[in-house]
Amino acid sequence: MHYRRLGRWGLKISEISLGDWITFGGQVEEKTAIDLVHAAYAAGVNFFDSADVNAGGQGEVLMGRAIRGLPREGVVLSSKVFFPTFPGPNGRGLSRKHIFEAVHASLKRLGTDYLDIYFCHGFDPDSPYEEVVFSMNTLIQQGKILYWGTSGWTAAQISTAHGEARRFNLIPPSAEQVQYNMFRRHSFEMHLAPLCADRGLGLMVWGPLASGILSGKYNHSIPEGSRAKLDGMAWLRDQLTPERVEKVHRLTALAGEVDLTTAQLAIAWLLRRKDVCTVITGATSVEQLEENLEAGEAHEQLSEDILERIEEILGNLPEDE
Repeated sequence: MHYRRLGRWGLKISEISLGDWITFGGQVEEKTAIDLVHAAYAAGVNFFDSADVNAGGQGEVLMGRAIRGLPREGVVLSSKVFFPTFPGPNGRGLSRKHIFEAVHASLKRLGTDYLDIYFCHGFDPDSPYEEVVFSMNTLIQQGKILYWGTSGWTAAQISTAHGEARRFNLIPPSAEQVQYNMFRRHSFEMHLAPLCADRGLGLMVWGPLASGILSGKYNHSIPEGSRAKLDGMAWLRDQLTPERVEKVHRLTALAGEVDLTTAQLAIAWLLRRKDVCTVITGATSVEQLEENLEAGEAHEQLSEDILERIEEILGNLPEDE
């Protein structure tokens, strides 16, 4: 396992990490969750990502139980705040009230005294930037979190938050967690990556396989037990367009030429970028986890010729608007 710095900060994170979105408390039971976390840690993974909204809080509960047998100082643990988790108008968003109540609830579910990274899981237009940055800075001073970041924010929003923190001599955001994959790349490559490089934020990628589409599992049909079969996943089924499936077929053939699976090719393609500090993966079995982790060495196999052929298949190289 290789480790990369969180932007300009001193924290080092495994270049492949494990998250619990949809899987923990949804697709996998407690024993499997624990097995996944322990297998990942044994393979060198040190970053584990959760969110208070995942499975109605059960994602954090299972993640907490899974890391309980691991040395806390060896784990980089994150969670998030923004979406509704309490009743009433203040049970959501990024007000000081909701941030403080949410972090205490997350710490309790995770069974830990502090979070290594705490993310604003969306942008809240009703909460001023200074309210957010002061709240996060207070949590750092209290020792409840060590770093804070954003998730799903635009480059302009991140830039403003960073500027407000600096204006008040507070700790600025250290990371942005962003969806980035072969099919979703324009905003990342054209706006977020340049801004985060300039401000020293670490870029943490989620959704590397486009919810499984880039694993090749949907090349012929939607298999039973897959994510696309779950209730509430109509949005994923809508993304299984003939054009995308045809592209994944071609990527699968290309991956075979370099002895990789389709999923490994997709993850390795992300890791080729040195500004990506970690790729957050999900898994429903240890075997699937191990397949993903092998992509850590695979990005070195992506020659210029292979990268050019990937671009030819994708046909979506970002351009200036």
